[in-house]
Amino acid sequence: MALGDYMNVQCHACIGGTNIGEDIRKLDYGQHVVSGTPGRVADMIRRRHLRTRHIKMLILDEADELLNRGFREQIYDVYRYLPPATQVVVVSATLPYDVLDMTTKFMTDPVRVLVKRDELTLEGIKQYFIAVEKEEWKFDTLCDLYDTLTITQAVIFCNTRRKVDWLTDKMREANFTVSSMHGEMPQKERDSIMQDFRQGNSRVLISTDVWARGIDVQQVSLVINYDLPTNRENYIHRIGRSGRFGRKGVAINFVTSDDVRILRDIELYYSTQIDEMPMNGKSSYAMKGIDLKEMLISIFNSRGSSFINAMKIYAGYP
Repeated sequence: MALGDYMNVQCHACIGGTNIGEDIRKLDYGQHVVSGTPGRVADMIRRRHLRTRHIKMLILDEADELLNRGFREQIYDVYRYLPPATQVVVVSATLPYDVLDMTTKFMTDPVRVLVKRDELTLEGIKQYFIAVEKEEWKFDTLCDLYDTLTITQAVIFCNTRRKVDWLTDKMREANFTVSSMHGEMPQKERDSIMQDFRQGNSRVLISTDVWARGIDVQQVSLVINYDLPTNRENYIHRIGRSGRFGRKGVAINFVTSDDVRILRDIELYYSTQIDEMPMNGKSSYAMKGIDLKEMLISIFNSRGSSFINAMKIYAGYP
């Protein structure tokens, strides 16, 4: 049950890629709360269907993503139409300093409520890595995981749309029931996929970072980073898709020899430790026939560092 069901509050979501006529009809009727994407909201303001005279509050959720992904000018456009007394709230699990600095353009003497970085990794989520050494071994490792673990629902993250499509096809060929989603899909198609996933019609969702923020599905117990995120801030958003609402969750990271430094950087940034995934009492190296010494030699060869330094890199020393 939604918290506002009995509050008689009119709400509408203005989202790009959806029917603009429905937005116009709902906004002309009048709404207490409007949520939406920056472009569509700005468009509705310019068309004068979203009247700003009585707006009391502007909230930027996932603000770091909004201000970093080309929405900055659209947000400034929205802000310019608002009354001077409008309260502005900026919310995100991660706010880099450059984004915080950017907020001075539309916030005056704000009160900052900041959480220590070492408290960001969510309690109740166990984090593991599996060393696969080579990119080509990831898919077999994924299949081995599904033979080993009992999974309610899972989200698998890839870094590109092309990888999402490729992995979806490979898993379907291996007789897995999966769905996939990325930012280039029409909003209507994404909504349909999300509906199926929420209802449990699909147990596995393969996605880009479009799914990493602000989406809650209670039954998701496992997040797999098939690719480590290119942006370390996205790591916390990705693994936060499991263990929602106080439930236990697991995050598993596939790590090639080229990814060791990225994993170490994530550990340092969040002051956390990501342990190797145990497999039936054996190391994941044994599962894939990978020798620890060979893994270290691979790091040594690729980094041009000493073997001792390679061991330090693998072991997690600076």
